[in-house]
Amino acid sequence: MAKIFISAAIPTSGITALQQAGYEPAVYQGSGLISHADLVASVADAEVLITPLSTQVDRDVIDHAPKLKLIANFGAGFNNIDVNYAANKAIAVTNTPGVSTASTAEVTVGLVLALMHRMVEGDRLMRTTGFNGWAPLFFLGHELQGKTLGIIGMGAIGQAVAKRLHAFGMKIVYTQRRPLDVFTASKTDATELSLEDLLKTADVVSLHVPLTHETQHMLGADQLALMKPSAYLINAARGPLIDEQALLAQLQQGQLAGAALDVYETEPKLTPGFADLKNVVLTPHIGNATVEARDAMAKIVTTNAIAVLAGQAPQAVVNGVEAPTEASD
Repeated sequence: MAKIFISAAIPTSGITALQQAGYEPAVYQGSGLISHADLVASVADAEVLITPLSTQVDRDVIDHAPKLKLIANFGAGFNNIDVNYAANKAIAVTNTPGVSTASTAEVTVGLVLALMHRMVEGDRLMRTTGFNGWAPLFFLGHELQGKTLGIIGMGAIGQAVAKRLHAFGMKIVYTQRRPLDVFTASKTDATELSLEDLLKTADVVSLHVPLTHETQHMLGADQLALMKPSAYLINAARGPLIDEQALLAQLQQGQLAGAALDVYETEPKLTPGFADLKNVVLTPHIGNATVEARDAMAKIVTTNAIAVLAGQAPQAVVNGVEAPTEASD
């Protein structure tokens, strides 16, 4: 029987699908994230590793798994895996694209609303000192209508965010390597700008690009300084896209109106200082944390596992390795 190791608990629907296909996966039972040592020990006989994007699968892990045919990443990203080294070992690496789009877009919209209308700050006030009653100048925020939303990365999630916030009456500008076609751009009246012009123009900047060597710290001190002091920054993509120390300094100096972060540069650690700021909304990487999205992700990774063990090509391969040469017993 082929061995499938799952390095974190996944939805029951995924386990059931594997069992119905005749497999009994081993699932990490510890609390918190699996340690590197436990992961190395657990993959020694594994042919399939199903792992969340929070777990690092480096060369050492891969070298300790001589039978491994597939690393099925439970997440749209895959920067936690040494994909090139896996390819050299003829190990396919897959991810779960597409199914997180609606959830992540909704969370992004929620972060924009919470930040600009000071909802989290208001909740904190009511749980502590309370307030003395409605007053014309009390606890003022800002409407989305009429503001400019700058989207960095107009892929599926960026477009979904644009669609939702355009419905709130926001003007959409964006930047990415390849402009949208005229028809797609027309759906939200989106205007392409350079990164520099977008940062200078937008009232709200939202990041929706993958983490690569090129995009790491794409918003550093120089870029953040281009933003208007009245602007807000949203990151529900990847933490290292932003130089958090530079962002913290901008916020502490009053050079930005606020920020909302769902991902962090040294995740799961929070850069000291952010939690002390009232104009910062912090959520624990919940962009696709919905029953619907996680069930869909579970379906992708388990379908790929079953396919590879049957000698078939998996879907959503990110490192060019298509299929094993023969089926497993």
